[in-house]
Amino acid sequence: MEIRWDILLAIMGASVVTLLPRVLPLVLLSRMQLPEWTMRWLNYVPVAVMAALIAQELFTTDGKVHILQHYVEILAAIPTFATAILTRSLLGTVVVGILSLMVLRFVL
Repeated sequence: MEIRWDILLAIMGASVVTLLPRVLPLVLLSRMQLPEWTMRWLNYVPVAVMAALIAQELFTTDGKVHILQHYVEILAAIPTFATAILTRSLLGTVVVGILSLMVLRFVL
C-alpha cells in the first residue's frame, strides 16, 4: 500500500487548524482569573450558538427565510424544546425530537 503524502499532510494540517482554536484559549484562560461578569457572559455562549444553529435549520433554505417550508420540523421542535426545558436531559430531548419528527413525517 502506497502512502499518499498529500492526503496525509492535508489531514494533519486540518487537524492542527481545528485543534489550535480549541486548545489555545483553554490553555491561556485556565491560568487567568476572569471577572465575574465575564464568566456570566460566557455561560450564555453555548445557548446562543445552539439557538443560532437550530434557527438556521428550522427557518432557512438556501440562505433565505422559508418558515412554511419547514412546518414539520417546526412542529417537531415544540415537544423537543418542551422536553429540553422541563427535563434538562440531553438523551430525553434527542429521543423526543427524533420520535416527534418520525411520527409527524409518517402522519403528514
